[in-house]
Amino acid sequence: MATAVALAWRAWHRRPVDGWWRLPSPGTCGLVAALTGSAVLGAYAWGAMSGFYILDPDQMCAARGAAGDHVVTRLTLPVSSQCVTSGGVGTELVPGWVNPVIFLGLPLLVLSLMTGAYTGVRRLAALR
Repeated sequence: MATAVALAWRAWHRRPVDGWWRLPSPGTCGLVAALTGSAVLGAYAWGAMSGFYILDPDQMCAARGAAGDHVVTRLTLPVSSQCVTSGGVGTELVPGWVNPVIFLGLPLLVLSLMTGAYTGVRRLAALR
């Protein structure tokens, strides 16, 4: 929460220089990376644990409302955990918002880290 507040404060107090857009500071990029990384990690953990129970797979799938014989299938990326009946009907246990958060957050995380490194190197070169 503190990261989001600090990022909002930086965005509010940022003034354009002579009407030109400029790259964000390394600190701002670090805040974006921290916020995005925590969202991606939280979404992945939520998705990975949504089909993880101490119960038997039959009890786990019955708790989600899937009737019949059950086989649980899992995928790492995209995050998926399904209860599949003997008739081939699958019931997804992972919420639908998990994979979009992961696949939109990872490029944003990489972009913010690369931009922060670039602006940091430019500032160090300007000081020399």
